[in-house]
Amino acid sequence: MALETEHALPAGHLLHHYRIEHTLGGNGPVNFVYLAHDTKRNAPVVIKEYLPSGYAMRMDDQAIETVSEVTPCAFRQGRQLFFDEATALAKIEHPNIVRVTDAFLENSTVYLVMAYEDGQELHRYIKQHRGGLSEKSIHMMFLQLLEGLRALHDHHRLHLDIKPANIYLLPDGRPLLFDVGAVQAPTGIQRCNVYTLTPGFAPLEQHERRHIGPWTDLYALGASMYTCMCGRAPPAAPERAALDIYKPARRRFARRYSRTLLDAVDWCLTMDPLQRPQRADDLLIFLNQKPRKRPPEPPDSLSSWLRAKLRFGRS
Repeated sequence: MALETEHALPAGHLLHHYRIEHTLGGNGPVNFVYLAHDTKRNAPVVIKEYLPSGYAMRMDDQAIETVSEVTPCAFRQGRQLFFDEATALAKIEHPNIVRVTDAFLENSTVYLVMAYEDGQELHRYIKQHRGGLSEKSIHMMFLQLLEGLRALHDHHRLHLDIKPANIYLLPDGRPLLFDVGAVQAPTGIQRCNVYTLTPGFAPLEQHERRHIGPWTDLYALGASMYTCMCGRAPPAAPERAALDIYKPARRRFARRYSRTLLDAVDWCLTMDPLQRPQRADDLLIFLNQKPRKRPPEPPDSLSSWLRAKLRFGRS
């Protein structure tokens, strides 16, 4: 599908000391994403621009203006929230969360700058292999991602758009939780009228904008693990609320994965948020227990790739 770049900043445009190289995409209803060059550090960066479709548009001088008389308040609230979250995220350093390096106001809107990371999106790897990733691969990746998610939650922040498209596999073997620009404070979601959610990965409370917390991110994490197993996301939460056709991982994949891993996925994908793991630590403790019975499995290429990269990183 072609990228919607008609209203994006042009290549060569200078934002502070960042020169736009090209548009990476329109990230949902809120942002444009650019690859840029940091002229001070002589390094590539990724920049997210707050430009909510339906609320604002770019003028000829590149400034952002609201599209009607009724949208300025919503635009200002969203812009302030985006800036507050960007500055808060810049204080978080974790090897499994993309690093936010800068945030600033320009063109009547907000820009968030992230370190550029060269890697492979997990969803592309899953698509190439039609799911069926090995137990070792899934366990290795998601334990590390849970550590990163715990750091995010410890800073009272929620991601709210965890999915394989936002997980990168880096050359050193680390999984990286990307797209932190989707992050919201737990109370902020009630103030912001436009935010990103992905059907299949967002639980019902996120669709309904109520009772959102760390357990909301853990549903998405479980849905991501499930996608690693079968190649596609579980049914969307509103569909499950009407008629739950979700077949528990414990039954569907019993011949392939350990009971511990399958129970962890089903626990995360519980519809009732109070019945899910409430903290990343809850799931970390559960996954770190000795795996219960499972049949032998051949290693997949991702598991071999990760082990090779980790060995290379230690040499």
